[in-house]
Amino acid sequence: MSYREEIIYTSVNHKKNGKVNGQNKHELIGDNHIATSMDTPMRNDAFELSDERKMAIIEDKFRDIMKTMGLDLNDDSLKGTPHRVAKMFVQEIFSGLNPANKPKISVFENKFNYGEMLVERNINLNSTCEHHFLPIVGKAHVAYISSREVIGLSKINRIVDYFARRPQVQERLTVQIANELKTILKTDDVAVVIDAKHMCVSSRGIQDESSSTVTAEYSGKFKDKSVREEFLRYIEL
Repeated sequence: MSYREEIIYTSVNHKKNGKVNGQNKHELIGDNHIATSMDTPMRNDAFELSDERKMAIIEDKFRDIMKTMGLDLNDDSLKGTPHRVAKMFVQEIFSGLNPANKPKISVFENKFNYGEMLVERNINLNSTCEHHFLPIVGKAHVAYISSREVIGLSKINRIVDYFARRPQVQERLTVQIANELKTILKTDDVAVVIDAKHMCVSSRGIQDESSSTVTAEYSGKFKDKSVREEFLRYIEL
């Protein structure tokens, strides 16, 4: 029985009032960092509401959360918080959920016939853990070997940022970036490494502030050990 199957078996057969060893079964899945899909889980009706309507609903709901916590929303410092949070969710940190915000990427012929790897390292990454809605902060390192086409350097950063701006699991984020580059560049020769800190680890639970999480996706020529090691030397990881 696999680790994932064991967890599901335990949650189904040994739960009591929806709990396993005193822990809600859905909380258990999140704490064990299990992702259910390589695509971001979205409902079919995800974009039937306008951004303005979504923000109005979130503002109202977050106001209820603050009231439930006992905060005084008449205070000048707090009264605008529900609106700020709603705007932040829809237009900023989760803007990558909406395909309308996907960056427009143009490709160009590789007229220089540059055949070595191109590496964009230390790309700033800000994402959000989908299990606790806490920040994931780190760096992404991306490389590709052109077959016929290239893209502008800043477009790599935009691709990283687009997929990061949604509730995420780092493993999924790594693969999504790699798959997008392979599709755009029409090559399998792509590598992505992400090194990030998770506030769900540093500010709750184990509260370990020193650790970081490293994930990688290697395709095509980067499956070759020597090519992969060359890439890792470039990013000095």
